[in-house]
Amino acid sequence: MPNKSNIASVLSRPNPQKLMISLVVLVFLSLSMTKIWTLFISANSDWSHGFSHPLEGWDHIVTMIAVGIWAAQLRGVAIWMLPVTFVSVMSLGGLAGAASFALPSAEIIILLSGLVFSVLIARRVRFNIRINVLIVAFFAFFHGYAHGQEISASASLISYTVGFVLATLLLHGAGILAARLAILSFAFFIGSNVNAQEKESTTTDVSETTVTAEAKNSTRDKKGSVELEEMIITERADSQVGIADSASQGNIGQAQLKYRPISRPAEILETVPGLIATQHSGEGKANQYFLRGFNLDHGTDFLTQIEGVPVNELSHSHGQGWTDTNFLIPELVETLDYKKGNNYAENGDFSSTGSANIRYFKELPQNIFKFTGGSYDYFRGLAAGSHKLGDGNVLGAFETVHNNGPWTVGNDYMKFNGILRYSEEHQDHGWSITGMASKADWRSTDQVPLAAVNNGLIGRFDALDPTDGGSSQRYSLTGEWHRQDAESETTLMAYGIYNKLTLFSNFTFLLDDPNLKDPATGSYLNDINPTQFGRNGCSGLNTMVGKGQFNPSIFNTCGDQFGQPDDRWTTGFKGTHTFFHKIGDADSETTVGLQIRNDNIQNGLTKTHAQKEYNITRQDNIWVTSISPYAENKTRWNDWLRTTVGVRFDGFRFDVSNSSGFDYKKRPENDGERYDGLVSPKLGIVFGPWADTEFYLNGGLGYHSNDARGVLATVDPSDPTGQTKVDRATPLVRTYSAEIGARTTWVKGLQSTLAIWWLDIDSELIFVGDAGSTEAGRPSRRYGLELANYYSPTDWLTFDADFSFSKARFRNNEAGVGNHIPGSVETVIAAGATFHDVFGGFYGGPRLRYFGPRDLEESGDFRSTDTLLISGTLGYEINKNFSVQGEVYNILNREDDGITYYYDSRYPNNNGGMTSGGDYHFHPVEPVSFRLGFTAKF
Repeated sequence: MPNKSNIASVLSRPNPQKLMISLVVLVFLSLSMTKIWTLFISANSDWSHGFSHPLEGWDHIVTMIAVGIWAAQLRGVAIWMLPVTFVSVMSLGGLAGAASFALPSAEIIILLSGLVFSVLIARRVRFNIRINVLIVAFFAFFHGYAHGQEISASASLISYTVGFVLATLLLHGAGILAARLAILSFAFFIGSNVNAQEKESTTTDVSETTVTAEAKNSTRDKKGSVELEEMIITERADSQVGIADSASQGNIGQAQLKYRPISRPAEILETVPGLIATQHSGEGKANQYFLRGFNLDHGTDFLTQIEGVPVNELSHSHGQGWTDTNFLIPELVETLDYKKGNNYAENGDFSSTGSANIRYFKELPQNIFKFTGGSYDYFRGLAAGSHKLGDGNVLGAFETVHNNGPWTVGNDYMKFNGILRYSEEHQDHGWSITGMASKADWRSTDQVPLAAVNNGLIGRFDALDPTDGGSSQRYSLTGEWHRQDAESETTLMAYGIYNKLTLFSNFTFLLDDPNLKDPATGSYLNDINPTQFGRNGCSGLNTMVGKGQFNPSIFNTCGDQFGQPDDRWTTGFKGTHTFFHKIGDADSETTVGLQIRNDNIQNGLTKTHAQKEYNITRQDNIWVTSISPYAENKTRWNDWLRTTVGVRFDGFRFDVSNSSGFDYKKRPENDGERYDGLVSPKLGIVFGPWADTEFYLNGGLGYHSNDARGVLATVDPSDPTGQTKVDRATPLVRTYSAEIGARTTWVKGLQSTLAIWWLDIDSELIFVGDAGSTEAGRPSRRYGLELANYYSPTDWLTFDADFSFSKARFRNNEAGVGNHIPGSVETVIAAGATFHDVFGGFYGGPRLRYFGPRDLEESGDFRSTDTLLISGTLGYEINKNFSVQGEVYNILNREDDGITYYYDSRYPNNNGGMTSGGDYHFHPVEPVSFRLGFTAKF
């Protein structure tokens, strides 16, 4: 028999795998007991209904038992305090539910509670008693809310509450009993264990990041100026209390990206709390983005930069602010700095909802070679490394990607991507020059009508026009120089970018061009220049442009396809100079900056069949130039008050020439030149810190620019007569924003931020589904709440949970139209856990991604469904030079939509006729898929 010391040793070192098996068995035994108990409750009283209700949902049962298990693990006062907290706060939530208060996403948070408590139990995570109570109280409120919503109007609230409180306490007791029985079983049956070990390493991993604080000069010069302390923030876990200017700014480092399942490069931006990146077309196309109550389309109103170089493309053929991030290489990202709201003087166009600046490493501690293969003909190869050269360092990387996807017409996506950088860093100055190149082509299955899928005409992954697709190229060269000393800091940067896109889409199928003959006349309906193309729709595609991947008897027409070619050169300059000085006794720094950008563009909107052009809607030569000086002062007045005051001017020149319209006719009425400018003040106030907590007030004016073609157009280019007049768009549209927030690190290891924000826009940009473009609309208002949490209980485990809720409406309600803003996301939840160096080298973790229903048109009568995706990563570092990694996407294999629209379309049906009218059009998320790869470091 084991002696007492052996038993104590076993109890202190439980085997996690056996622990989980024992817990599962005990939980199911407990569930069986509770179900049997409900059979004995025969009285049809209110309290018996309340008693049985918590026992009818597995999600509720598991959570309530888990609270008991966790309380037993924590011991001490937690054994009674956590159950009492749960039932008390659950009762308050029940009152809120019974009173019919609106609380979005309650079921999602209830589901999340089970996952959170499972992790806490499995890893035996222990917090101090305050954070334990807060975690339990948070989830208890939502469980109570769900119960309260289902109380009968005729039931006695007191009796019902007594019933479900009693049942809840019994479930907590079952959990405590299960934990106690598990401990006894360990004492007799477990004799060995494997502990999570922190791997020892004498080398610095590429993912490691640090917080560095240094005073560049602690002594005053002759003028008495002092430089403020500099903090280099490279991780979301790094505390920004005392540093950040608002609650909605932060940093993401490579250590966080390394362990996330990332299916496409744009998901790097999903590390910004509240942001969703999805897709409605082929993988090579710019993604769709959602943030703060916006459907940002392909990037409008969110500024994305790489090393300070703007990615958003203005006056783009497919949409203003086009943001194609497919050239990004996740392994090279050192930091992502995000700032939400237009409260920052350094950010101008496209930044009304926020901005993100992605920075690459200048030096990799180890060279890497990585290969990944997976479902749907996916493969990816990456080679990256750096090497000392002269006084500096050269970094290079090359990537190639192929992906077919689950589509009937395979994406056949092929991308080649590379970067070459040389940089030097000296004691007081440094410089770098960076070249990037990316090229891709693809086929695309765009959104399809829901009715066509429901009627069996096509499958979820089929296409009505199998010839959609595109190709893209991006080449850039950037030079940067910086210097710093005790008195000032200067940065200079110049860039040049060449972008080319060829895109073919068909969203309405046969609505505009039915491609049918009139039996009476023998001519084509809505005929457009039939001799130039032959009018045979998409017949014979197997020999024309197809690859035999689809059935021509299903895909036999492509009437409304349009092309969007875009060819542009973008050049720019950015310079800043910061003075470190005093205002009285207060430390202060003042920055003056200048930004110049020029875009020389040739683009158009063409009419095509099977990617063959037969006419145009319009073509233009566009030249847009902007110049933006700004100034900003940051002052720390005392140990609890800081201010940021800024002002920015943006001046624009819009020039359109050689404008052509329908049938290639010149439209000089749409040529011209126009100027506009706006002054945008910014203000931020920070109070604290008190108890490691700061409070923020921020506000500012901003703008977004409109497409130059809309700014100068006077006639509709699609009208052959040129007689249809159109109103010119406002060049620069004013936006207004304000925010109240808080940031706290009061609980050790936990960083939480809360922001309540508001944003007004003088003219909303609306996505028009049947045209694949945006148009200026009515003034709008959005407001919402964001709660972001990042917790590191140990150096090998982190949790993050971000919640974003918003409401969006037009500020004027047109009669018979409504004031709902199409596509405005209301709820976004992102949560996950990451671990590393566990059991000798395991790493990874699960991630949950949820974005809720959205209004799809102005009346609010048509709404999308919600989307919930759970993915996960699991890898193992065999040694410091070699690791293997697997990723699973959409683990639950849910048939959700990546994006949904509502608009009119027309397509053939099973009866030989046509189906037309308004319908939901959706692009499905990919089914469950797998990827497996390896990484070699040398």
